[in-house]
Amino acid sequence: MGKFITLEGIEGVGKTSNLEYIRNLLEASGKHVVVTREPGGTPLGESLRSLLLQHSEDEMSADAELLMMFAARAEHLKKVILPALEADKYVLCDRFTEATYAYQGGGRGLDTAKIAELENWAQAELRPDLTIILDAPVHIGRERAGKRSAPDRIEKEEDDFFKRVRASYREMAEHYPHRICLVDASQHLENVQAQILRQLHEYDILHLEQPVSL
Repeated sequence: MGKFITLEGIEGVGKTSNLEYIRNLLEASGKHVVVTREPGGTPLGESLRSLLLQHSEDEMSADAELLMMFAARAEHLKKVILPALEADKYVLCDRFTEATYAYQGGGRGLDTAKIAELENWAQAELRPDLTIILDAPVHIGRERAGKRSAPDRIEKEEDDFFKRVRASYREMAEHYPHRICLVDASQHLENVQAQILRQLHEYDILHLEQPVSL
């Protein structure tokens, strides 16, 4: 069985560049890596992603948003994640169910018991081997995100929304330290990546004696 690693965080914390950094580390150590994202990862998932993130004059209900996330996730698990893990590959995913707890639970205020029920239904016993949460204050993340592109439907939320999202992420790291860790993403990139390398080692994803030259 392969390993399942997910990368989380609010907008602007550097998920894209650090996802590539982790991929390069794993591949340099001889791992076969599948990189994917949520929502998305399959044709159906990408279609749902467009619906979830596009601008619309109609306000989407929080319940509809939650159910669409899990519809995309169920397809993603069946078509991409589980087959890759069963083939002894390493799956590296940009966001997973922790994002649902943070955004729909923390941000939208939905009952986390509902999310847990959907999680157990869609995933059964499967949980990531390691979730790395890139953590930074909201004002830093928003400043960085504002330099890259126009905001999508969720990125247009107010600061208070993202403060709740961040607090939810930090709470998960505190409650599940055996599989979730925080990385200080407010630092310079080389310092962030040094933290990531250390966590990959500490959580037995990557051994430092393995070749990791990039």
